[in-house]
Amino acid sequence: MTFNSPTYGRMSFEEMFKRLITFIEQAPEKKHNIIVGTDSAPGGVINYITAIVVHRVGQGGCYFYSRIRERKQRGLNQRIFYEVALSLEMASKISEKLSENGWADLPLEIHLDVGNKGETRKIIQEVVGMVTGSGYKVKTKPDSYGASKVADRYSHSMSS
Repeated sequence: MTFNSPTYGRMSFEEMFKRLITFIEQAPEKKHNIIVGTDSAPGGVINYITAIVVHRVGQGGCYFYSRIRERKQRGLNQRIFYEVALSLEMASKISEKLSENGWADLPLEIHLDVGNKGETRKIIQEVVGMVTGSGYKVKTKPDSYGASKVADRYSHSMSS
């Protein structure tokens, strides 16, 4: 899996993880959160963008993203459930690496591109349950900037 960063360019998962840890180590006294969020944009090809955000609370952050392209057309609910599955998979990989490297206490949350307004309100309880049932904190719109801002930026700009 390849990751991109506006700051660091293209890299592997291992390189992305090293950059993530280096960013945290630059200010170890500060509070950091790791956020995972996925968004998609329908079109001829559906781009699923999973963003990994390292937020240094009160002082900005950095982010990385990966893309999966799919020609298979899915309805809105199917796309949302797939977005959640991709975020859970990525959060699991990151959690495992954090544990292996002595960073297991670092907060990790999943941001979902769903909210109480619009069509996604019908499935919000189900997808929030998927995330909390997997042991992660979850945020939804309007607080889910990892999915609704960062990942969204790239899912729409890469639509074809």
